[in-house]
Amino acid sequence: MKPFMDKDFLLQTETAKALYHNHAKKMPIIDYHCHLSPQEIAEDKKYENITQVWLYGDHYKWRAMRSAGIEERFITGDATDREKFDAWAKVMPQCIGNPLYHWTHLELQRFFGITEPLCPATADKIWCETEEKLKTMSARSLIAMSNVEALCTTDDPADDLHYHEQITADPTLTTKVYPTFRPDKAAYIGAPGFADYIATLGKAVGTEITDIATLEQVLLTRIDYFAAHGCRLSDHAFATVPFVSFTKAQADTALRARLGGMTLTTEQEEGYQTYLMQVMARKFHELGWTMQLHIGPMRNNNTAMFQRLGPDLGFDSIYDGNIAQGLSRFLDSLALDDCLPKTVLYNLNPAFNYVIGTMCGNFQNADAPGKIQFGSAWWFCDHKDGMEEQMRTLANLGVLARFVGMLTDSRSFLSYPRHEYFRRILCNLIGNWVENGEYPADMETLGRMVEDISYYNAKNYLKL
Repeated sequence: MKPFMDKDFLLQTETAKALYHNHAKKMPIIDYHCHLSPQEIAEDKKYENITQVWLYGDHYKWRAMRSAGIEERFITGDATDREKFDAWAKVMPQCIGNPLYHWTHLELQRFFGITEPLCPATADKIWCETEEKLKTMSARSLIAMSNVEALCTTDDPADDLHYHEQITADPTLTTKVYPTFRPDKAAYIGAPGFADYIATLGKAVGTEITDIATLEQVLLTRIDYFAAHGCRLSDHAFATVPFVSFTKAQADTALRARLGGMTLTTEQEEGYQTYLMQVMARKFHELGWTMQLHIGPMRNNNTAMFQRLGPDLGFDSIYDGNIAQGLSRFLDSLALDDCLPKTVLYNLNPAFNYVIGTMCGNFQNADAPGKIQFGSAWWFCDHKDGMEEQMRTLANLGVLARFVGMLTDSRSFLSYPRHEYFRRILCNLIGNWVENGEYPADMETLGRMVEDISYYNAKNYLKL
């Protein structure tokens, strides 16, 4: 029996151990997609207890707690921080096989030196130990402890980025922090509150948005503004990438109607989204940005809880509709004009791994190695099985050695051991191939490959 989560955790072969300990482990982190708060980084926020830095905003944990029968007041409600922590400690032993079990204990080990499993019997001791150690920790120190070289937050086009300005102006922070352009609210024309958002976006640049021409002008202006603040990536989320070929006049008609309070047809919504995405993607290509497409979430499934609590609180799941046709036509429309930017495709439904894996190969060229990336296993797939399946698919259909690797996609400053988790899984996968005789035991080549996937590929591809 192997020890519980020791130094060789998940490493099944001697090759895997050598690759991880001699190569992957030492590499800095490029966290090119996360939801960390730039305000908390700028202000170097301190946390009174582990609940504040661990459970606030973590819908992964919230879903597990609901599945274990925990009352909502101990999840998103008015219970005290200690009561919420105790509720999580009660759930933790039940999470065998869930990546939350591994992430939780990696985080306790790496940040607090706690190696005993979290459960009701250890909850008080762990609460007190973490509370004491957090007195000497802060948002920035947690980043530094994790050897993070660069991170990219997720920011709305209407954001003035003043916290990013504060971060950039502070020479004491050695980690590079960049914004990411996330214009979903401008694209989701059918969403409630769309007109109000468009008004807010216009105010950000002192322009009233009344038609597609002014909306284009504002978005392109904001892209330039983000670029001036170091932005190198955009990010967009769709259940399925829309593609209905629309002229500027058709997009203008749809936008004017929606701003006037009218309900649009599905064709109008998707035509508007297609047109707007094409306009922005051409600009991304011009600037050398990377466009990220997150494909496959089905959001706010529980209407009663959405009405009670709002969005992004753990009531989303996987979309199972068609994604290939729209994605193909969208990428092709940009490639036809030689303005397809570097693109990372994230897939939430593992049933579509081969759709994404083969789609990437359609649009590769010499602009950049791995120009179209099959992004790391995402959200409901970022567990051991999901990561292995994503990498096997990429290896089967593309070039794994050019993969840009892991990201946290997290709101917690304690989430960086997810990179370690990924690197261990990567090294174990490669190690098994080598020890099965499927690849030579060329440790120089393999070590360089692991270092590239862990760090250098992202650094060079994203120019971070």
